[in-house]
Amino acid sequence: MTYDTVSKSDRLRLLLAEKSVTKALGAHSALTALLVEEAKFDVVWASGLEISAARAVPDANILSAVEVLDAAAQMAEAVSIPVLADCDSGFGNVNNVIHTVRSFERRGIAGICIEDKLYPKLNSFAEGPQLLAPITDFAGRIHAAAVERSELVIVARIEALIAGQGLDEALLRGRAYAAAGADALLIHSKSPEPAEVFAFRDNLDVDIPVIVVPTTYHRVTIAELAEHGFAMAIYANHVLRSSIRAVQATAARIAAEGTTANVESELTPVSEVFRLQGLFDMLKNQECHESVGREIAASVEKGKVP
Repeated sequence: MTYDTVSKSDRLRLLLAEKSVTKALGAHSALTALLVEEAKFDVVWASGLEISAARAVPDANILSAVEVLDAAAQMAEAVSIPVLADCDSGFGNVNNVIHTVRSFERRGIAGICIEDKLYPKLNSFAEGPQLLAPITDFAGRIHAAAVERSELVIVARIEALIAGQGLDEALLRGRAYAAAGADALLIHSKSPEPAEVFAFRDNLDVDIPVIVVPTTYHRVTIAELAEHGFAMAIYANHVLRSSIRAVQATAARIAAEGTTANVESELTPVSEVFRLQGLFDMLKNQECHESVGREIAASVEKGKVP
């Protein structure tokens, strides 16, 4: 079996089962997802933070499930690699999770990630209350997702370390969510060092892929993650953060200098924008079909119906 002959969900499942660390990069639009694919990442992470920031609203369940779905689906349509969508806490209770699973699967999303916090959630790195859902409640959400999906990959995100509840609580939740039917666990941490996620992986006594998001412990390497047996690393918000800095720098220079003369050489050529949009392929296809149309019209005029 090869990746080209299976669905995107099964491809994601196969990637999670590999011994090497699968690499995912965050995106917030069809264009950024395409750039992720062209950079040879394995998976697009449809980032809740990035999607919210692209709409200039906080990552705190301000956007509706439909708005997040539309953004993720546009990414899925633009790329051939799997899209794993950040679905916050599932947009509500068990019933909302069931609707989320059905909706995202219909739109071609390979997998969804749901975190064990109360709705509405707050971004894990934001100052403010990080309120965990009871294990019974969240295990029910994961079970509902696992039962209702056809092939969709279900990732259960554990926020116990973010909420200051410690390793034992994180391990307890991991075991529960695996038993409820999760395909993978995501252990989240805001520590500047990877020690606590290493401890989680080393002490987890369940055979299930484990995903990490090395945002704050950014010095960790893929080799180190592989040594501890992690299945995937998600670089969740780097596309957004690098884009913001680039736009700020370019805008400031144009405003200060009153000309684009000194920035033009640093910008992406318009021809590259056209390529990413698929303009050249579109024009080629247009000419092909119009050429056939001209041939058909000429044959008809001569009384030779093809």
